[in-house]
Amino acid sequence: MSLRQQLNDAMKEAMKAKDAKRLATLRLVLAALKDKDIAARTETSRDLLGDDEILSLLAKMIKQRDESAAAFDAGNRPELAAGEREEIAIIRSFMPAQMDEAGVQQAAQTIIAELGATSIKDMGKVMAAMKERYAGQMDFARASAVIKTALSAPK
Repeated sequence: MSLRQQLNDAMKEAMKAKDAKRLATLRLVLAALKDKDIAARTETSRDLLGDDEILSLLAKMIKQRDESAAAFDAGNRPELAAGEREEIAIIRSFMPAQMDEAGVQQAAQTIIAELGATSIKDMGKVMAAMKERYAGQMDFARASAVIKTALSAPK
C-alpha cells in the first residue's frame, strides 16, 4: 500500500474514531501533499508524487513543527509546544524508523566508497545518493555534517 493511501486510510479512521487532533494533523499533511502535487504538474505530466517525495515532505513538516515547538518553549508557551510535539508524533508514525548516528555514518561511508568520492567537491553527488536511498530515514542536516567531515579528513 502506498504512503498516500495509508494517509487517506488513517484520516478515515481518525474521522470514525472522532480523534480531532489526529484528524486535523492528517488533513494538514494531505493538504500540503495536494499543494505539492499541483506544483509538480506540467503540461505533459499529471503524475502524483511518489513515496520518496512524500517522505521528504513529512520530514520537512516535522522539522517545521520542531522549530515551532522550540520557539514556543522559548516564549514560555508549553501548551502550544506540546501540541506541536503531538503533531510530530502523528506525522512520524508514517515514516520509517530513523537511523541512529552509527547508521548514518555507516551509510555515508558506504556511499562515499561506492561513488569513489575523495574531496569536498563530491559532496553534492554523495548527498544526492543519500537522499535517493535513505529518504525519510535520517536527518539530512546531520548526514551532511558526517559526509563533510568524512570528505574533509586527510587521506
